Amino acid sequence: MNVLNSYIDHTLLAPNATEKDIDKVVAEAKQYKFHSVCVNSCWVRHVSQLLKDTNIKTVTVIGFPFGACSTTAKVEEAKKAMLDGADECDMVQNIGWLLSGKRSEVQRDEEAVINAVHVLGGKVKVILENCYLTIEQIADSSKIAEKAGADFIKTSTGFGPSGARAQDVRVMFEATDGQIGIKAAGGIHTKAEAELMLNSGATRLGTSSSLKIIKE
Repeated sequence: MNVLNSYIDHTLLAPNATEKDIDKVVAEAKQYKFHSVCVNSCWVRHVSQLLKDTNIKTVTVIGFPFGACSTTAKVEEAKKAMLDGADECDMVQNIGWLLSGKRSEVQRDEEAVINAVHVLGGKVKVILENCYLTIEQIADSSKIAEKAGADFIKTSTGFGPSGARAQDVRVMFEATDGQIGIKAAGGIHTKAEAELMLNSGATRLGTSSSLKIIKE
């Protein structure tokens, strides 16, 4: 089995994904032994049931894709996802607050979700959406998420103007001294791109091109 398989969150976050599409992604994850299946929160219960007799994790997204909903909404979405069977929640940083200089508010927003998920035994990735940030803001966001207790920081939602970039992964790694996980996601379509992200410091990959990557 390709070594890349174990790093991949096999992802389907399209708003028009049907149950048939979700089932196909789950079947692929089982066949190729990906690390997880990442879906929107309405599909968590369904996916977790399909994966219950496997070692494959169920991952979902919180406050997706803009991160601009209230902290209460994020916390409730995360708690519901965990109760439905999620193992990990990828929450979106409040980008507008960060760009407004509201660092304390950003950290409290993240802490609220992280604490709620940790109490229920899950892990949290904070999505920074780096395409909207400067290098300095990427580093700062990484440190805020680490201080908030995040298990991972993540480059992108995949719905912004651009996705994962190797230079951003390196900034995230250096900002946190490699002490927390880094998920590179968005725009990873080839084996070479996947390997570049891992070599730059990523410890997890999010992609909807998983099959193409591992078959190269």
